[in-house]
Amino acid sequence: MYTFAPTTGQPKPELYRELAQAAAAITEGEPDAVANMANVAALLGQFVPQLNWAGFYRLIGDELVLGPFVGKPACIRIALGAGVCGAAAASGETQLVRDVHAFEGHIACDADSASELVVPVVQGARVIAVIDLDSPELARFDADDAAGIEALAAIIATRI
Repeated sequence: MYTFAPTTGQPKPELYRELAQAAAAITEGEPDAVANMANVAALLGQFVPQLNWAGFYRLIGDELVLGPFVGKPACIRIALGAGVCGAAAASGETQLVRDVHAFEGHIACDADSASELVVPVVQGARVIAVIDLDSPELARFDADDAAGIEALAAIIATRI
């Protein structure tokens, strides 16, 4: 049995260090990508406050396909380059969107989402997935969130 819980009231960098340690521990030695993504999605939901959706989209061919997540039902397929997730996958760069309604081409899977952070998961030089975080709060995500999720993506890149 795993028991992971964030320490309350800590600065974001420390919260993300704890999240990364928990993700590394729970995925260590497990070869199943879906199981690892499911556990990491659950950890994201537990560790990161003010989220209404957290999970993965896997890059299969020229589209992103829904992977394990926590939150409301979501779009199943997203074309490469479309929306925030597609932009992250196509560019290989983190997308930090303070107001999704101002992002041209935003795909509204959940009408409650107001801000979004999408981080590519890269193996070698190839994007294999993205980690997608949505919040009902405007400007919920900042550089500390991006750095924390980028560190998490680097850890799990070889485990999914």
